[in-house]
Amino acid sequence: MDSLLALAADPAAWIALATLMAMEVVLGIDNLIFISIITNKLPPEQQARARRIGIGLALVLRLALLGTVAIIVRLTAPVFEAFGHGFSWRDLILIAGGLFLVWKATKEIHHNVDPPAEGDMFEGRATLTFGSAIAQILLLDLVFSIDSIITAVGMTPHVPIMVIAVVTAVAVMLLAADPLASFIKANPTVVMLALGFLLMIGMTLIAEGFGAHVPKGYVYAAMAFSTLVEALNIFSRRAKRRSA
Repeated sequence: MDSLLALAADPAAWIALATLMAMEVVLGIDNLIFISIITNKLPPEQQARARRIGIGLALVLRLALLGTVAIIVRLTAPVFEAFGHGFSWRDLILIAGGLFLVWKATKEIHHNVDPPAEGDMFEGRATLTFGSAIAQILLLDLVFSIDSIITAVGMTPHVPIMVIAVVTAVAVMLLAADPLASFIKANPTVVMLALGFLLMIGMTLIAEGFGAHVPKGYVYAAMAFSTLVEALNIFSRRAKRRSA
């Protein structure tokens, strides 16, 4: 208890908490975009339940990984070398997760641009089983959770700060889940933008797995600019509909 009180009285701890919370929320929104796109392909009565399960799994995985911080830190130690680069378990996980994300985003973009004869995947028809959706969400939850915890470990050595930041990020995910999923479903161009984001995030994960440091600030700035442009397009379309 004394250590927690001392931590609460330390201004540097509050700065670290605010910074880490912001980073965790951004990573959580990345995770939530994927969850929303996947669950929107389920029958309507299963979508909210699948989102809650997906977000719950994200919280469980993050808290479980926080309990094994010492092991997570060792994941950054090289286990073999290839092409002049030492690959760690973290690198391999990021590469695998990035490849899956690129494959999944590319597949969804292809299906949306050239939909099958039976209809568009975003018209509300169930195109995915509940178990398959949860399995895909679990895999990406694991990738995002490991990236999240390694980011947290690199920013602060205090586990209570990490726990608060992680729980806050998951709470934001929980609050934003249904509105974000509904918004994505109602706006096809936003779906394509979200898939583009997933494609970019996947490539970023692969690059980091191969040792190329990609400043996340640049990535998120590009995402924010693209979102702003899309918001202006939505407002423009609404204004034209009203005038018509």
